[in-house]
Amino acid sequence: MKVALKELRETSINLKITQRKGFRTLPENLPVALEEVNELISIFVKSIQTAKKNLE
Repeated sequence: MKVALKELRETSINLKITQRKGFRTLPENLPVALEEVNELISIFVKSIQTAKKNLE
């Protein structure tokens, strides 16, 4: 799960860079993708916390 979280964070950064650069051909669904990535990051953070708690 930690690897997936790392990849999601990298994806989030890449999407933000793409959005800020203002490319002429930005996908229309870029804001939706950013929102989805942020939601997935939250889910994975909570899942990792829960897994750690269950191991204790």
